[in-house]
Amino acid sequence: QVQLVESGGGLVQAGDSLRLSCAVSGGTFRRYAMGWFRQAPGKEREFVAAISRSGDPKYYADSVKGRFTISRDNAKNTVYLQMNSLKPEDTAVYYCTAGGSMTYYSDYLRYDYWGQGTQVTVSS
Repeated sequence: QVQLVESGGGLVQAGDSLRLSCAVSGGTFRRYAMGWFRQAPGKEREFVAAISRSGDPKYYADSVKGRFTISRDNAKNTVYLQMNSLKPEDTAVYYCTAGGSMTYYSDYLRYDYWGQGTQVTVSS
């Protein structure tokens, strides 16, 4: 059974940075494309970033491009999301996901496994 466990969320001020981690167990990590999505209260889940099995290519939502960086360490079965210059509108629960396709990287329905989410709150 594949399990994803996110960590690294928290409460920060606008302009600060956070790094989210997602540890994957129970599967062959290097076989999975990985993604990050987020969901704010009252809003739909939205794509944030995705990374292929090899680490390249990577894709980002326009709203985070230039501020967020997705990366993976296949030796540690972990994917990361480095978030810089955080804004209040980045406040959401962030979810790690595995098993998607780079063809449909922004479609959450294409992913097979999900973590429980980690809260990121950015105050102004």
